Amino acid sequence: MSTFKSLSLSTLLFIAFLFTCAHAATFNIINNCPFTVWAAAVPGGGQRLDRGQTWTINPRVATTWARVWARTECNFDGAGRGSCQTGDCGGLLQCQAYGTPPNTLAEYALNQFNNIDFFDISLVEGFNVPMEFSPMSSGCTRSIKCTADINGQCPNELRAPGGCNNPCTVFKTNQYCCNSGNCGPTNFSKFFKDRCPDAYSYPKDDQTSTFTCPGGTNYKVVFCPLNNWFDTMEMILLCM
Repeated sequence: MSTFKSLSLSTLLFIAFLFTCAHAATFNIINNCPFTVWAAAVPGGGQRLDRGQTWTINPRVATTWARVWARTECNFDGAGRGSCQTGDCGGLLQCQAYGTPPNTLAEYALNQFNNIDFFDISLVEGFNVPMEFSPMSSGCTRSIKCTADINGQCPNELRAPGGCNNPCTVFKTNQYCCNSGNCGPTNFSKFFKDRCPDAYSYPKDDQTSTFTCPGGTNYKVVFCPLNNWFDTMEMILLCM
């Protein structure tokens, strides 16, 4: 009987393992920028990506409060310690905590109510590089992008080395941070929303900024996606 019970338990665990794997997601993180970025993910860690390189992560089923972002102008020693101009996560190559603003964020929660994934691009912590966040299968709301020249057009009050801060980071008031009670869009949040309608522009910007997919969908996050004729021609010339 003990042998039978052991085999039955092993079989059940194997079936549970297969079920978990079938619903897990794969994220391909691609650097299309003409410069090196140090991709970061929580959960996931971090990876240097030169132009054209890809990093793959496999978050667990039902992962929540997860994000992917790019770090710029980083220097790390052989032990994986150093610093980045934008998106730094405690001076570690392998991030264990969220990054320091400003950084463009790809956020997601997997296998939530009714086995639905939720995903978004957020500028609530500012902007450093353009981003695309795309599901790799059908049945999803759609792909989303933020490819505007936010850094070049950033209001003077929000300018930061290598990026553009969100006003909460700069002013730290409830008007911009929405720490309690109701809050609405501001002139600064409208600056972000006008240029990137898909993205969160302030913390309560849910209705126009949250997108869904069936659980088990795979995704790609692209830094500096092709977004205009000049980028396309540059890529063609590089490939000739």
